[in-house]
Amino acid sequence: MTIPSTAKDFHDMWKRACVTCARCIAESKEYKKQKYEKTHKDPDFREGNKVLVLNLSFKKSKVPQKMRDSFVGPFTIIRLIGKNAVEVRLTEEFSRKHPVLPVSLVKTYNQKGDYKFPSRKKSHTLQDRAEVEYSPRAVKKIMKARKIRHNGKDHRKYLVIFKNQTADKNKWLEED
Repeated sequence: MTIPSTAKDFHDMWKRACVTCARCIAESKEYKKQKYEKTHKDPDFREGNKVLVLNLSFKKSKVPQKMRDSFVGPFTIIRLIGKNAVEVRLTEEFSRKHPVLPVSLVKTYNQKGDYKFPSRKKSHTLQDRAEVEYSPRAVKKIMKARKIRHNGKDHRKYLVIFKNQTADKNKWLEED
């Protein structure tokens, strides 16, 4: 069987194009690898460091984005979760937010610039979890009340928010 010259020429051209594409892709991968290794630096966060968090992860205010601070904080790192995530101790203002954040949203806090912003509020952090468990609980607010019938008797229960506690520590307590 003979192949017409145009089909054979097309086949040769196709092979050359595939080889050229493979070579270009390999060169591109090598170039990107060199660039990454030259510029990349692993984050060097440690437990106890103070960090700022990108404000986009805490959309809570009605202030336009242009008027908001780019970063909020400072927060203290509780623990590192692998290379790419950190758990931070949030302030009371952000107690309903998830404390585990990727390192791409976190940057180290430089305390040297505090004198430049005298009007900035000082953040009051939540107590350590161990301290909270053993401290006397002060009620911040009673959110809801409900009646429950148990063994033929009515009981009142209240949903209580405690001071200096996260939202997951709210409890239904009986009337005493």
